[in-house]
Formats: sequence, structure tokens, C-alpha cells
Amino acid sequence: MTVGSQARKTGWPSASDAFNSDCPAREVLDHITSRWGVLILTALGRGPLRFSELGATIGGISEKMLSQTLRTLVRDGLVSRSVEPVTPPRVSYELTDLGRGLTMSLHQFLDWIRLHTNEVVAAQRRHDRKS
Repeated sequence: MTVGSQARKTGWPSASDAFNSDCPAREVLDHITSRWGVLILTALGRGPLRFSELGATIGGISEKMLSQTLRTLVRDGLVSRSVEPVTPPRVSYELTDLGRGLTMSLHQFLDWIRLHTNEVVAAQRRHDRKS
């Protein structure tokens, strides 16, 4: 069995282990579940969007964070960036096949949150009253 420092010497096994802090899966998990990553990916699940449309869709995100998160998701192969050669250039973003596969799960995740937010908030209030 290959573990920890041995894994770095021999390469990663075919199955990634996000519980291992040295595994690249941990970085992928961080990118996808970042504050803005989930929202950008699910927004793009509806189809291609321009930068300004993404910003308008995702309330509270700064242009800097939108740009930074998009760069990361493009690098990870989850989002593609296309530039139309017009003046000024039109840049749009859309999910890759890899990103579409992931987004199906994220929609279920956000659906669960929509269905259970009131229960979670009620639990938080009960907890806070006891403190």
C-alpha cells in the first residue's frame, strides 16, 4: 500500500483521496467548493454567459473574485473561455464536458440547500439561544 511520502515518489493511484492533504484531489475540492466556485459552475449550467452576465447573476461577487475564480476553473478544465474577434472582444464562459458532469451533482447539492435552509436556520437559532 502506498501512503503519504511514498505516493509522491511513485505518482498518484488511479483513485484520488481528498482526505489525504497531499493529494491533488484536495486542491480540486477546494476550487469546486470555494465560496464562488459552486455558484459560478451552477450558473453556467444554464448555458454560456458573458463575464458581466455572470457577475449580475451571482449577487455579491466582486469583479476581482469572479475573474480569479473563472481563471482557476478554466485551468482545472471545468470551464472554457471563448473570445469572439469583434471590437470590443466578446468573452464568454461555458462548462466543458467535465464541468457539465460535475454540475449535475452541484444542482442536487443546491436543491438540498434550498429545501432545508429553514431547518438549518431554525437549528442555528435553537443552538444560539442555549449558548
